[in-house]
Order: sequence, then structure tokens, then C-alpha cells
Amino acid sequence: MRVSLFITCLADQMHPEVGVSTVRVLRRLGCEVLFSRQQTCCGQPFHNAGFPAEARRVARTLIEALGPTGEAGDADYVVTPSGSCAAMVKHSYPELFDGDPDELERARALASRTFELSQFLVHVLGVEDVGASLARKATYHPSCHASRFLHVGSEPLKLLSRVRGLELAPLAHAQDCCGFGGLFSVKLPQVSSAMAGEKLEHVAASGAQVLVGTDMGCLMHLAGLLRARGSPVEALHLAQVLDSGHGAR
Repeated sequence: MRVSLFITCLADQMHPEVGVSTVRVLRRLGCEVLFSRQQTCCGQPFHNAGFPAEARRVARTLIEALGPTGEAGDADYVVTPSGSCAAMVKHSYPELFDGDPDELERARALASRTFELSQFLVHVLGVEDVGASLARKATYHPSCHASRFLHVGSEPLKLLSRVRGLELAPLAHAQDCCGFGGLFSVKLPQVSSAMAGEKLEHVAASGAQVLVGTDMGCLMHLAGLLRARGSPVEALHLAQVLDSGHGAR
């Protein structure tokens, strides 16, 4: 199976290790991973800020990069370690290009091939045990876009439950937003920080050593406050956990 990696801005610029772990996990499961160097932002910041024309301009670039004429155009699927960006492609692209039949067709074609990592592993590859091991106590934060737009629910938990040595602790009020929300955290930083603080109180109460998520926006936001508080809790993307325990590479 040929898979095109959609890396996303945050992973590319801030947390490339998440992209590396995603590629390693996919390769171990037999996927050939392709990468289009043409890819850029999905356009979500413009879209969320109310600039549809600008969002369409950026989206066209990504559609071209990940579409059949792009560098990885012969890939069977597009996989991304971000529920937020996957939701933008799958749900917002068809809305952005509604009214233009040709562009709408291209947007829908990309949307149909695009999957968030955990959903791809569980529903497309049919895998729950990736052979990972991590002797830590962890809790899982479900991000808003993945949960509400993509309906990512049990998939990350199924994958985490099969990680050898990992003790998975429940997180109280897990469905509550962490406060990141993209531009929300920029426009309303005090409210955003207060929401993150409440989330971290629940993380602390769980006794977890590791906070796991599927979106680097949430994890970056929460990790910053964890560092500011001097907390020993480590924030890790699901891909990093699934990449654990495989020795030297």
C-alpha cells in the first residue's frame, strides 16, 4: 500500500519527530510512504479567521500537491498525524469549493483519500497492535476537531491499550477543550490558558506520567503550561508512543 504523508505545519516546523514516528510506524506495517515536497498549510488559519478566498488559495496548493498530478500522486491514501488538519480537508474543503464543479470534484477526491493516523491504522489497515512498548502510566486527551468532525473515538484508545507495559489511566472530563483552538489561543490567551490549566488539573489527578494526544496543537499548548509549572508529565503524540520500544534504528 502506498501512503502519502501530509505532515502539517506544526509537525513540520515545530515537531518533526512526530512526522518521523508516523513514517516509522507506517513502514513497519508494510506501507510505502511517499512525501510531496509541494505541500503547504491546509489553509485552516485563514478559514477559521473568516477569509475564505485566502483559504481557497492555500487549499488549491495542497490539493495540487497531494492530488494525482503531485509528487506523490500515485499514493492510495493520504495520512496525517493531525485530526484538525484532516478535518479541514475532509469537511471544509468541499464547503470552500462549493459552486465550482471542477474544483469541488478535486477537493472531494482528496477528502475521500485522507485519513487521520489512528483511523487509518484501525479502519484501513485493520491493525490495533503495532508492536510498541512503553513502561509508563499515560492518559489520553481527545482533541476537539478529531472527536467532533472526524468522530475519532475509540481508535486511539484501542491502539494504546495494545502498547506493552503502558498503563492507561482515565482522564476526567476528557472531552473538554484544552483551550488551544488555533486562533482562539491567540485572540483570548487568558481564557485559553485557564482552560489548559483546568485540563492539566485533571491530568495530574489521573497520576499519568505521559499525556497522549493526536494533535500537536493541543499537545504543544498543554506542554508549554506543563513546562511553566515544572511538571514532570511528558506530552507525546500518539505516533511517538506507537513508535516506542523498537530499539536502535
